Amino acid sequence: MSEQADAPILRGPALEGLEQYGAVTDVFHAAVERFKDKPAFSCMGKTLSFTDLDRLSSNFAAWLQHETDLVPGDRIAIQLPNVLQFPVTVFGALRAGLVVVNTNPLYTEREMAHQFKDANAKAIVILANMADKLERVLDKTDIKHVVVTELADLHDFPKRLLINSVVKYVKKMVPRYSLPQAVSLRDTLNKGAALSHRDVTREQDDLAALQYTGGTTGMPKGAMLTHRNLVANMLQAREAIGGNLTDGNELVIAPLPVYHIYTFTVNCLFLMETGNHSVLITNPRDLDGFIKSLKGLPFTAFIGLNTLFNALCNRDDFKQLDFSKLHLTISGGMALTKTSAKRWEEVTGCPIAEGYGLTETSPIVSFNPTDAIQLGTIGKPVAGTAVKVVNADGQDQPLGEPGELCVQGPQVMKGYWQREEETRNSIDADGWFHTGDIAVLQDDGYIRIVDRKKDMILVSGFNVYPNEVEDVVAAHPDVVESAAVGIADEAAGEAIKLFVVSKNPDLDAETLRRWCKSELTGYKVPKVIEFRDELPKTNVGKVLRRQLRDEDNHTAAS
Repeated sequence: MSEQADAPILRGPALEGLEQYGAVTDVFHAAVERFKDKPAFSCMGKTLSFTDLDRLSSNFAAWLQHETDLVPGDRIAIQLPNVLQFPVTVFGALRAGLVVVNTNPLYTEREMAHQFKDANAKAIVILANMADKLERVLDKTDIKHVVVTELADLHDFPKRLLINSVVKYVKKMVPRYSLPQAVSLRDTLNKGAALSHRDVTREQDDLAALQYTGGTTGMPKGAMLTHRNLVANMLQAREAIGGNLTDGNELVIAPLPVYHIYTFTVNCLFLMETGNHSVLITNPRDLDGFIKSLKGLPFTAFIGLNTLFNALCNRDDFKQLDFSKLHLTISGGMALTKTSAKRWEEVTGCPIAEGYGLTETSPIVSFNPTDAIQLGTIGKPVAGTAVKVVNADGQDQPLGEPGELCVQGPQVMKGYWQREEETRNSIDADGWFHTGDIAVLQDDGYIRIVDRKKDMILVSGFNVYPNEVEDVVAAHPDVVESAAVGIADEAAGEAIKLFVVSKNPDLDAETLRRWCKSELTGYKVPKVIEFRDELPKTNVGKVLRRQLRDEDNHTAAS
């Protein structure tokens, strides 16, 4: 038994090299210098080398510095799917000293307006497909500078024209919009190429990104991630995963959204720093197109999550791919089931190593050693990281006893943007971040998640907070009250079930679902709606979500 087996705290190995980089941009420059003409990112058949990425991000930074009034520290929203424009604009913004606000391109107008206003974003880069939504909320924000890009803007002519024309005129995926102040990304890059760019020096404690995450009390809030947070987590990823990769020689499939902290840190930082080639999958929900794009690619690593592994392994065309080069598969974002892990290994010949993290921890906290994977656990703490569990009174629990998982390390966020009270409630005086997840620390150094303290629902790796769903439903004129809970779902891990008390007996589930779709991103829309005469409550009137969840689980099991 290890020395730490009798202690209430598990610690990863020492973290080395944090002081070699002052900021994320230092990581970028080192990678560009070291790997130059090696491929960095590919998407839809177009590849950017590290030199291309350097040139294009420099052009964008120059445009920001000369053609706008933005100053270091200002926030710029990046609302893009997995396209080459994402790393170009993110690194361009960081080189100009701006703070990146990663924004889900599936957001509704209401969600966009909240995030942009809350972050006090002064600029945005947005895909043309959702520019009509921006038009309708722009006057509710502080955004002055709008950059619009089309899907294939970084492809060469004539493929660029072909793809953009099909998306716009054949598939009709770009609704009409009017943003007179907007400039095209291609114009910004062309103008920036003729301007001198100067990199802005940022310190480790300066903000690099505002990464929005849900809260148990309502609308999403911004986790303040500093340059130190992101650089530390990049180095932690290298220590935990890097031994399985050869610098500059890996071809990595990246189907998860780059605006999500998981892919943002792993692909845009860790894999870039190691000189490896990320293939961005623009629409992984289109399994036909996704699998077609994998054919003939000698990919060596795959980064995914449980629902995607399940979906792919159900496809005969996926099973026929060549997996002979695949030697690393990473899972995160949601719990990996043993069934999914075993099936993936049967199909591909490659085991899955599961990790765990949160937006507030940049995100990686723990990872399964690839030579000692323990299914059902989230692995061991990464370098420089300490974890412990505490009971309801905040007292440390011994190994083997469940409690709330707490994390300490250089990847823990600075706090929540403009929410000091919520920051104090999440990070205690000793710097421990309280995750809200209930875990057991095993005597072999592995961590096992057993439950969640929060009422958060995890749908395909995305956090859904009941209050947000209930707030939207409450605005329906026929709804008296409602409660949203998570239920088991084979495809998504969890789905949302909504219990509703209505004053109109004619209100049906489909009508209410359409109401939700107008205000909520698709994964937040309830899958199951049950009408009741009343909801169980505490003696002070608080709805007992756990009782509803337990009742539903009991019904499903009987």
